[in-house]
Amino acid sequence: MRTTYRMRAGRFLGIPAAGLILLGVAAILWAFGLPTTVIAVFVVLGGLVVLGGVYILARPPVVLKLRDSELDVRGVRTPWTDVTAVGRAESTHGEAIVLRTKQKEHSVLVPIAWLVPGQVESLETALRDRLNAAHGYTIWDGTAPEDEDRAE
Repeated sequence: MRTTYRMRAGRFLGIPAAGLILLGVAAILWAFGLPTTVIAVFVVLGGLVVLGGVYILARPPVVLKLRDSELDVRGVRTPWTDVTAVGRAESTHGEAIVLRTKQKEHSVLVPIAWLVPGQVESLETALRDRLNAAHGYTIWDGTAPEDEDRAE
């Protein structure tokens, strides 16, 4: 099973806004009577930036992909068996989810500010569940396990 987490779309509102500014500049240049080619350049450039921004808002970049055998954070793949712990820590981007690996210098950070607010708790739960499954852990329900090979 594969789960994909994308960046918060609101982080990219400035892109279509910049395109609209370029279209506004084209309108001002048209009002001053500048040559049509100059105006056309601003219209095409502004239109492309607006379209690109709308596309990014509709389909934000992928931050994290959870697969059965590995996780992919911004293009860096790490097998679940190499991940030792999941927690939170402060980073240069604010609070982040930290995936500690067997190699201390290769911890993977996922800034919480990049994610949709409602996804953070479900992401942490999914990370812990997959980490437990990869290492063969189960959540203890408070009962003793059944022993098939009992002494009589």
